[in-house]
Amino acid sequence: MANDGRVRCRSGQRGRTMTSNVHDAWTTFWERDALHRKSGRRRDPEGWKGIGAVQTGVWQTFARRLDKGVRVLDIATGDGRVLGDIQSARRDLKLVGTDRAAALPEGPRGVRLRGGVRMEKLPFPDTRFAAVTSQFGFEYGDMPVIAKEIARVLRPGGTVAIMSHRLDGPIVAHNRARLAQIAWAIEEQDLPEIARRNQRLREMGVAALPPEIASAPERGAQAFGPQSAAWEIAEAIRQSIVMGRQDAPQNVIALIDDIVAQAMNERGRIASLEIAARAADNGEGVVRALMQAGLTIGQREQLRDPHSGQFFADFIKATLPK
Repeated sequence: MANDGRVRCRSGQRGRTMTSNVHDAWTTFWERDALHRKSGRRRDPEGWKGIGAVQTGVWQTFARRLDKGVRVLDIATGDGRVLGDIQSARRDLKLVGTDRAAALPEGPRGVRLRGGVRMEKLPFPDTRFAAVTSQFGFEYGDMPVIAKEIARVLRPGGTVAIMSHRLDGPIVAHNRARLAQIAWAIEEQDLPEIARRNQRLREMGVAALPPEIASAPERGAQAFGPQSAAWEIAEAIRQSIVMGRQDAPQNVIALIDDIVAQAMNERGRIASLEIAARAADNGEGVVRALMQAGLTIGQREQLRDPHSGQFFADFIKATLPK
């Protein structure tokens, strides 16, 4: 579901079960992510490399303690990042990842990823795996039900390791800021509608770039930063008009509509991130769900972002009694 901290709201199960709109949003995210990888345009937020290094270290340490050749399942695997970290430490393990999103990017070589799989209903027989992992995924679903499914597919003595979002951490804070930036460009400045009106006027022979559009990228950068969502959206709309002067107005409007759709997709994923972080309850919600499923809590650790010094995640390990 989500492995990097980037992110429509959920309903049911007291806000802990995601609607199909959210799953569609994540499917779209991974489809676009794959395209960005191929084009070289994919980039993580500034400072995220430090968090990534901490995550990799945690999973490599976890992998080194597993028995030789055992099966490992990663739920809400996204692009298979966790399994890639595990594989880098242990090439002998049999690695499988599942995710609710229907379309997933290509995972690490030798790792099998399966899309369209709900965490609450895993398509595996009992006692199939020696370990189950999840990074920023477990808390996006109905945790008590998922914990029971994990216990079912774990062999006796097997281990589950969950890395969950912290509501007070830098990942949630970064994405909350993105929400404000999206709202500035789409709603407060009304840039998409100004751009659409401009293209309708083009059909009547008026082709000047609206001053609000021309100045929006600089204003967005001044208000929120040069790589903010406010700047990104404003610049994308400006370029759509400038580069689309030789194209039909309806095609430019379609491009603007796609920019808005991407922004709304991100807004939905951010909403789901915040709900997931609230459900995780800084690890307490995760621990409760695992214990209710009969698992024994072992290691529990707060993970710190080396860039900001803040805790960004809780890491919890539990075992299924023999």
